[in-house]
Amino acid sequence: MNEPELQAVVDQQTLADRVAAGDYPDWVRSHWETFSESVTGDRDGTPFPCHFGAESVANGEPLYTVVPSLTDPDALLGFRDAMLEYLGEYGSRDARVSFVTFWKPPEDEFSEADYHEALWHILSVLHVHDPEPWPADVPTDTDSPEWEFCFGGEPLFPTCRAPFYAAHDRYSRYCPVGLEITFQPAGLFEGITADTDAGQRARAAIQNRIEEYDGQCPHADLGDLGVDGDREWVQYLFREDDAQAPTECPATFTREHPKATAGIDPVVGSQPPASGDD
Repeated sequence: MNEPELQAVVDQQTLADRVAAGDYPDWVRSHWETFSESVTGDRDGTPFPCHFGAESVANGEPLYTVVPSLTDPDALLGFRDAMLEYLGEYGSRDARVSFVTFWKPPEDEFSEADYHEALWHILSVLHVHDPEPWPADVPTDTDSPEWEFCFGGEPLFPTCRAPFYAAHDRYSRYCPVGLEITFQPAGLFEGITADTDAGQRARAAIQNRIEEYDGQCPHADLGDLGVDGDREWVQYLFREDDAQAPTECPATFTREHPKATAGIDPVVGSQPPASGDD
């Protein structure tokens, strides 16, 4: 960890020091500055909705990586390796260690549809190149209320922020630079899941903050794992324009997923050549 390579996994202090020293490209500096300012600051006097995330960043707890392309095969395989390194590291730390990933913005303007395609291409690549089998207790059918994205043998919750949210005043999901994905293993939610009193209080507080921070009700797709009618995949990158958002999950997952032996298809939106088995 903290190696000098661009796609290394780094702790927050190392990231901040390298940004200050000019060791990263300008797009990484922009990502870090806008991320840290929005998560630890406030908007019109209202703090960032997720107080757990804000507290974690204020304490310097997350790990980070930067990815120089949304589609380049080498960059995506490098990201796969960084994910595996993070999963081997976070459990040894007595902190709420999420994994914040900053993605180089595309040269051409991206629409909402483009960002949906990019996200599911990234998650599909992770799945096909996952060295671990899908967890036995997690269904692979994305239409199940119990489904959640898994990699490295662990359930993960990826939360995305992107530029297109500015047009819809969804400031809590807005990143002016490009795609930003924060991965949180299920273990980070222990004790504050929806079936606990602490979890219900936390969700009520976060939803109230979302309403104040965004100036509108929480997104209609916001839900909880295992609740009938709620689906997890739609929460990763909230839809704003129904015409540009997928109506079904764009990726498929299998318990014994295929291991890719050739290079990654660089076309955004490509999916694993398999169908769900649950």
